[in-house]
Amino acid sequence: MPSFESTATPPLRADVWHTANPHRRVEYLLLGEAEPDLPCRVLNLFALQGLIPEKIHMERHQDQLSMEIVMDGLSWHRAQVIAEKLRNLISLSSVDVQDVEIARAGSVQAAS
Repeated sequence: MPSFESTATPPLRADVWHTANPHRRVEYLLLGEAEPDLPCRVLNLFALQGLIPEKIHMERHQDQLSMEIVMDGLSWHRAQVIAEKLRNLISLSSVDVQDVEIARAGSVQAAS
């Protein structure tokens, strides 16, 4: 009869949800139709995950609404998943997500 020993098998792929993954400061830039419920629907996606944005800036330009949301402490994978959920909102026409540190380093390099 074979013995049942536990063997350590390496994972087949990286665990992108692991808490040890590096966390980033992420900025979401959103553009959509100026509808009264759009800010609530956008922020609800963060609230459902127990997240509170650090900064929210919103401006209305006639029938367009632009939003800037800054979140700290997200893995890049989680930030991308949230961005995909935001893209599924019909009222949003544009969703851009960027790592604030990389964007800042790029703008400093361009200025030099």
